[in-house]
Amino acid sequence: MDSADLAAVWLTLKLATVVTVLLLIVGTPIAWWLARTRSRLKGAIGALVSLPLVLPPTVLGFYLLLFMGPNGPLGQLTQSLGLGVLPFTFPGLVIASVFYSLPFVVQPIQNAFESIGERPLEVAATLRASPWDAFWSVAVPLAKPGFLSGAILGFAHTVGEFGIVLMIGGNIPEKTRVVSVLIYDHVEALEYTQAHWLAGGMVAFSFLVLLALYTFNPARKQIA
Repeated sequence: MDSADLAAVWLTLKLATVVTVLLLIVGTPIAWWLARTRSRLKGAIGALVSLPLVLPPTVLGFYLLLFMGPNGPLGQLTQSLGLGVLPFTFPGLVIASVFYSLPFVVQPIQNAFESIGERPLEVAATLRASPWDAFWSVAVPLAKPGFLSGAILGFAHTVGEFGIVLMIGGNIPEKTRVVSVLIYDHVEALEYTQAHWLAGGMVAFSFLVLLALYTFNPARKQIA
């Protein structure tokens, strides 16, 4: 692999790491609310979170491009703050990837929270634990398999993204060009040897991710 390939690999790993951390931060309260609420909005919010599972990446990418563009709400906000616009930048890739990979993190954590049941939290309440204490000392440790599945799936899904990163980030070397886009470039240029190296690495990576998922969390629930 040459320097361009290595740069794309590094950028992909950097993107996946940042996105996974943000997904755990953002996805955990969403998963907790979905697991515990009795609100009539639960179905609508759950469907909204799961929308990237069925929505074509180009459709989601198109609307995010409008949302973050110079005439979009977020684009106007970032411009007013002197930050410019987010499309075709690394932060733009991060935001798009968080939206696109959200259900892969929220659903396993939600399933784990739901599997806990009411009894452990009721026991914690009888011991005078506040809801905040019960969440961190009871719910989170018991939901550890869900967090593990969510983190692995979120990371792997971000690594494998193509359509949405191409829509939002384009193909800028060392800035927005990730491995999946670079493989496409190599194939278009008939550079099959380079494409084989990167594609083979992606296959090996995907297998190791699934192996880790089933080895360390064999009882995980399937994503809907």
